[in-house]
Formats: sequence, C-alpha cells, structure tokens
Amino acid sequence: MQNEREMKALTARNIMTPHVKSVPYSWTMQKFAAFLSENDISGSPVANAEGELIGIATLKDIADFHFNSVNTDYEAQMSEEELKEARRLRMMIFEGMAKLPVEVGDIMTPIIFSVDENTPIKDVAELMMQEHLHRVFVKNEDQLSGIITTYDLLKVIVDEIG
Repeated sequence: MQNEREMKALTARNIMTPHVKSVPYSWTMQKFAAFLSENDISGSPVANAEGELIGIATLKDIADFHFNSVNTDYEAQMSEEELKEARRLRMMIFEGMAKLPVEVGDIMTPIIFSVDENTPIKDVAELMMQEHLHRVFVKNEDQLSGIITTYDLLKVIVDEIG
C-alpha cells in the first residue's frame, strides 16, 4: 500500500495508458464502431490527414447520431393524421441518411482535453469531474503520449485502499 506522500507524487505519466491509437476523421462510422468493438474501448482520438488530433469520437457519439431526436411541443398540437405524416417523413429522412456514408469527422466532438505528463493525478481527476469527462489525453510537449480514463483513476483508488 502506498503512503500518502507517494500517492501525492503520482502524475499523469504514472497512471496513463501509453500508445493511444487515433482514428482518421475520414473513417466511416461503421468502420469506427468495429474498431471500438475490436479494441474493447469506448472512444478514440480523431486525427486529420496530417495526423494532428482534431477531436474525439465515442460510442455515445454513434448512439446520439442514430437516436437523435428533437423533442418539441409541436406534437402535442398535431392531429393524429399530422403525427402519422411527421413519422413517415422522419422515416424517409433516416432511410436516406442511412444510405450516405457518415464519417467519424461528422460525429466527433471537436474539443480535446489534455494534460501534461507531469500533471498530478489529483488535478487530472478534478478536470475530469469538472468537465464530466471519461477520458483525458496525456501529452509530452505537443505529442500525444497516453490516455487516462476513469478506469485508470479507479485502479489508483483500489490500489490505495487495497
């Protein structure tokens, strides 16, 4: 079991998972979903053609795309006939969209949260809580060197209690 001083000395570098694989923004959503499944992960950084990180895409992004529905009060004001027509039009739109290749760049979040390798894990955890993040990327200068997930932070807690 680590003592309190050792615990405070832990940095992002100590708990990160190195060798993060990014995916090209041009991958189809289907290829991206298969990649996540094959690697047993729920998200990945997204890179542009030059290999620079430009965002993050997750399973939630895929789900939001597929199940995106806008809740309005309009339906309460519609007749039964109008509701049927609205549902028919929605189905036509979704069927048409299904035929178009959706790329990772279309569903990703274009914001990347990252910390330096020397960031104390307490600061990493605070950032993740403040921004409601499940993953934060770790950089060494401007280069991506790893990722910290909520799972990585839980391992630290378990090791401390352990």
